[in-house]
Amino acid sequence: MKEYIAAIDQGTTSSRCILFDADGVPAALVQKEHAQICPRPGWVEHDALEIWNNCRSLIAELLRTQGIRPGQIASVGITNQRETLVAWNRRTGLPYGNAIVWQDTRTEALCRSLGAEVGPDRFRDATGLPLATYFSGPKIMWLLANNPDFARDAQKGEALAGTVDSWLVWNLSGGLHATDVTNASRTLLMNLSTCRWDPEILDQMGVPESILPRILPSSHGDCYGRTLASGPFGEAIPIRGVIGDQQGALVGQTCFSPGEAKNTYGTGCFMLLNTGQTPVASRHGLVTTLAYRFGEAPPRYALEGSVAVAGSLVQWLRDQLGLIRSSSEIEALAQAVPDNGGVYLVPAFSGLFAPWWRDDARGAIFGLTGFANRSHLARAALESTAFQVQDVLQAMLKDSCVPLKDLRVDGGMTGNALLMQFQADVLGVPVIRPKVLESTALGAAYCAGLAGGFWADEAELRRHWQQDRRWSPSMAMDTRDHLLRHWKRAVERTFGWVEREDEPAVD
Repeated sequence: MKEYIAAIDQGTTSSRCILFDADGVPAALVQKEHAQICPRPGWVEHDALEIWNNCRSLIAELLRTQGIRPGQIASVGITNQRETLVAWNRRTGLPYGNAIVWQDTRTEALCRSLGAEVGPDRFRDATGLPLATYFSGPKIMWLLANNPDFARDAQKGEALAGTVDSWLVWNLSGGLHATDVTNASRTLLMNLSTCRWDPEILDQMGVPESILPRILPSSHGDCYGRTLASGPFGEAIPIRGVIGDQQGALVGQTCFSPGEAKNTYGTGCFMLLNTGQTPVASRHGLVTTLAYRFGEAPPRYALEGSVAVAGSLVQWLRDQLGLIRSSSEIEALAQAVPDNGGVYLVPAFSGLFAPWWRDDARGAIFGLTGFANRSHLARAALESTAFQVQDVLQAMLKDSCVPLKDLRVDGGMTGNALLMQFQADVLGVPVIRPKVLESTALGAAYCAGLAGGFWADEAELRRHWQQDRRWSPSMAMDTRDHLLRHWKRAVERTFGWVEREDEPAVD
């Protein structure tokens, strides 16, 4: 009887469940989108119950449509959107409100207050992260200050809070409150060196440790509990792997050696560079994060640069501007012109992430003339993704002093050949796409499979990785320099758009 690893991939716009066979190849996939809730400017929320119900129905659908018996599932792996926060009651299992998504900026004033005279690097030495709206810890502080029910129950020991992985583990296992080191490292509450919640930071933020999940390895032989027999799997199956989505893609791309890097093109863009067993402090706008931890082996660290808006910019062109009817149309529209016509689009819808970290920036289009048309705008949108990734790579090279030979890529936008070629051109290194594009879910499956003996070791995982397509740089250097120079000018002109006196009061 053939066995599989089941991977739950809970992302920003949708949830998926994928079965992987012993060769690391997807055998079946089901997917379902969930609502994006934006009640105020800068606020982004998800319905945590909708996410759980979607995951539950997807698991049942996958097993039913593929004729898979529960006994064929060797173990379960989970990967997730990372900094999104869910808070719920441990008795009822009901959330205290919508999940606060990683893109949400409601904690901007709170982060500035936390920085006070010290600035955004107040907790960087311990956590590797700057004070920013991106991370989960300030979101918990905001809930404690603005949700009386959550604050009351937190004091009584009845409230729980965590990233989406912990919410799924809790529901699948029937009450285990746990997370992995990669997700914990994105909260601003975990100490990078100890891989434990930092008591001093918890005290300074006013976050009680009792509401937080237990921190475990990404690949855990003792497992994150077992699925309930009454749940969607229909049997008690060990949950052996949990990993944040971008670290999952790093594992799925088998970037196990220092100096190996991957970039995922999804709602945003996320580049990770493996730095080995030593955390590398960034001085150029990146964050230091946990890459993964397999069992009792020492944790591996990474430098990461996050771009807030990539694939979501294409959705914006479709849904908000009506420029295209489907996301797949953008490549052909952009190919209708030979270049961007001098048009640059900076998608700072919620500020700029790495390497700039400017929450006062806002989106803008520069270089418009009467010559510009919808094709130039489409091309400028695609190029903006490549430009932002190039900004991150330059910061990464300055921090690590390790030259990059190539970049492994994954995510939905890698199907866009125009974007991938332009990416190789502005980076100046080859861009390589693997045959298995589901790198994020594959990383979760690898974590689960390594812990349960489904796969022997990292060497076996490396043998599964295969190249699908490679794009090599072909752009003239003077053209590249011209484009990058104008891009930088456009980015700098978005700074300072938000004036503090214009901010709404925090409820």
